[in-house]
Amino acid sequence: MSLITKIFGTRSERELKSIYPIFDKIEALEPDFQKLSDAELKAMTTKFKERLSKGETLDDILPEAFATVREAAVRVLGERFYRVQLIGGVVLHQGRIAEMKTGEGKTEVATLPAYLNALNGKGVHVVTVNDYLVKFQGEMMGKVYRFLGLEVGLILHGMNSAERRKAYAADITYCTNNELGFDYLRDNMAIYSSELVQRGHVFAIVDEVDSILIDEARTPLIISGKGEDSTDLYLKANEFAKRLKKLVLVSTDEKAEEAEDIDADYVVDEKANTATLTLKGIEKAERYFNIENLSDIENSTLSHHINQAIKAWGLMKADVDYVVKDGEVIIVDEFTGRLMYGRRYNEGLHQAIEAK
Repeated sequence: MSLITKIFGTRSERELKSIYPIFDKIEALEPDFQKLSDAELKAMTTKFKERLSKGETLDDILPEAFATVREAAVRVLGERFYRVQLIGGVVLHQGRIAEMKTGEGKTEVATLPAYLNALNGKGVHVVTVNDYLVKFQGEMMGKVYRFLGLEVGLILHGMNSAERRKAYAADITYCTNNELGFDYLRDNMAIYSSELVQRGHVFAIVDEVDSILIDEARTPLIISGKGEDSTDLYLKANEFAKRLKKLVLVSTDEKAEEAEDIDADYVVDEKANTATLTLKGIEKAERYFNIENLSDIENSTLSHHINQAIKAWGLMKADVDYVVKDGEVIIVDEFTGRLMYGRRYNEGLHQAIEAK
């Protein structure tokens, strides 16, 4: 540890010291808020909104707003927010990351900046990783928000557009990163404003931020529209592909697909994530589909479907890359192992797996 660090502390320590005066203000307000009746405590929400409309900022009313939520949590949940939670709430309101240990009450911490930022009437999103946490956190902390006169919405997989629109219109909306992202994409594809479900993006609190913004961010959100090609071609390509013999490459330097004497119809390179027809496989395809040259431009669509089919058979493993649940193919996140409802492989690979 350097002399400067010993004297002035680390950057994190200096940042926290700047927040301590705010905490002291919140702490000093507690006795006064404990004396308020339920009706008086609930009325604070209206008073805060009026003050904001007259020019005060969220930072101006932060100590009183946090004190309001703190007292409401005591009355509704029987839980009192402690120093570390109040400080964490300030950090989140400032748009920064708060690293908290297990047991320090992350779920409770989010209610403080969520309530404060919802007071401007533009909506707050609380983003977490799965439907279970959306429902658990939204229902539990929703009791506090509703006590204070705010509306809470939950976005869950399988909801229709009307249900989503209502949930997003609430003061505070709990949702997963996948649902939030897909709804954003669908809104950008909408033709009429009446089809939109979201109402803007002003303030969001992200749970498990490292997982959502680093790990899961590596997997793109893909919406596949209905293609012009019929399902029949996927099925035909699948019937052909499942008859073929594959060879898994040991070395990426091999060009086995180009060899004439290789005893395989297609080769798989798992490292490069590719599946390629051999010369033998191409000849089989031409006989099977009764065409002269698979490489001709008029056969490009068929060639693409065959390539996706052999990739589905040669590379994509059930219960590893995807699962089949209630007749639906659901992608498995390679980093977290979670099921990624609503996501689809692009370029026809998803349809090829469905045909398989």
